[in-house]
Amino acid sequence: MTAEELKIKTSTGSSEPLYKQIKQLIASRIDSGQWKPGDRIPTEHQLVQELNASRMTVNRALRELTQESVLVRRQGSGTYVSPPKLETGLLEIRNIAEDINARGNQHTSRVLHLGEDELPGDIAALLELSPGLACFHSLCLHLENETPIQLEDRYVNPSLVPSFLEQDFTRQTTGGYLLANIPYTHADHRISAALPTVDQSNWLDLADEEPVLVLERRTYCPEGVITIVRLYHPSSRFEFGGTFIPDRE
Repeated sequence: MTAEELKIKTSTGSSEPLYKQIKQLIASRIDSGQWKPGDRIPTEHQLVQELNASRMTVNRALRELTQESVLVRRQGSGTYVSPPKLETGLLEIRNIAEDINARGNQHTSRVLHLGEDELPGDIAALLELSPGLACFHSLCLHLENETPIQLEDRYVNPSLVPSFLEQDFTRQTTGGYLLANIPYTHADHRISAALPTVDQSNWLDLADEEPVLVLERRTYCPEGVITIVRLYHPSSRFEFGGTFIPDRE
């Protein structure tokens, strides 16, 4: 997407502040479908030239649109149109820390592993990469009021998220980081029940012979699969749920 394709002008007679006009103009291109989810928009410099506005004004417009989740900024790559919410309720991609905090509880996480590992065959197939290649791998335990609620086992495509290992995932979740920085287009989900391994049982503080509920999610962008994650939950302390709203149009 180039600045030449923008072809918009701000109104000198409008009483609206210029940054609000720019926000409205960008939003109109998204609403009209000219800029689609996942599209990269013109750079800040290009917008400054095209709209004859100051860098500070354009930056404020882009910053507010990012805060409103209309746009997403990807470090070192540019600014993109945010994807729409893929699902509601049960299969919505959510940040577990925000869910726990919204309930008035405290979220903490423990990073059990963060590094570059050789891809197992089954994970390589899911990431659509060759087995044996190096891949980013994280294992995090999420706690609600100090009680283990989710074990997150995640593999990340290093070519799509090169800065993944540089993040402090005790201060932010891996899912929250990816949602904020990597525009995605769609995701596959699979839910199952399983018997935990000894390590999983210990980390999640499970009762004897207690099964786990497993949500496996594979998330995509136009360039390929971003991440495959398996989320393990104690069956005695967790349940999946949601509301289905039929499309009546």
